[in-house]
This record gives sequence, structure tokens and C-alpha cells, in this order.
Amino acid sequence: MAASYTAVVGVTGEGRNGGQVRSGDGALETTLSIPKELGGAGGATNPEQLFAAGWGACFLGAVRRAAAARKVRPTSTAVTAQVTLAHGDEGEFGLAAVLDLELGGVDQDTAAELGAAAHRICPYSKATRGNIPVTVKAVAV
Repeated sequence: MAASYTAVVGVTGEGRNGGQVRSGDGALETTLSIPKELGGAGGATNPEQLFAAGWGACFLGAVRRAAAARKVRPTSTAVTAQVTLAHGDEGEFGLAAVLDLELGGVDQDTAAELGAAAHRICPYSKATRGNIPVTVKAVAV
């Protein structure tokens, strides 16, 4: 498979606890913070939010591609990506994800078909398949 694009992002400092993130082109520049829910200071984004944003955006693009291939034109599309950081009894960490997809102008069967198709073609879905629990919920609205 030929590379289409490579994102370059540097992270400095203390990583997820006050680190700085900067993309090679400067379009992304932010500070990281451990969420208050995990005992951190909060007030800045965190790796789980950044991952959820990337996956949600990519997944929605995959939905639109799947719809175009089937000559289906949803009147609206939205996805909410939930990425959960969990830890086990032996100190290990893992992720889980839920992708809530809402499609307007289609029936429930079509929404479910498009959600399943997007999960097969989205690069983030492919990268996580079999590695973390993922739930895709597609709803016609």
C-alpha cells in the first residue's frame, strides 16, 4: 500500500501531564493535561480526546464514502466518538471506544449498513480492530 499522507506531530515536556503538542505544519499546537476525572488539573486536551477527534472525523468521511458508493445521500451526518481509558488490576492501561452515528434522510437498515461499511473501511477502525473493544451504534434520525 503506497503512503498517501504522513502526519508529523511532536510531543515535548511531561507527555500527557502538561506536555506540548505541535504538528509539523503548525496547524495543531496545544497543551496536554490529565483530566480532572483522573486526578489531574484538567483545563487542556488529552490524548483520548485527540484520538476521538481523529477517529470521529475519519469515520464520518468513511460513512460518506460508503454512502456515495451505494448512491445514498443522507441529509445529515454526525458522529460522536467516545474513547475510554481503562486500567487493569496489574497497572496496565487499555482503550475502548463507542462510535455513535446519526444519519438523516435514511431508514434504520440503511443507517446500520452504512455504519458497518464505514467500520470496515475507516483506517482508524482497521487499526484498532481486534485490539480494543469497539461499539458502532448507527441511528436514523
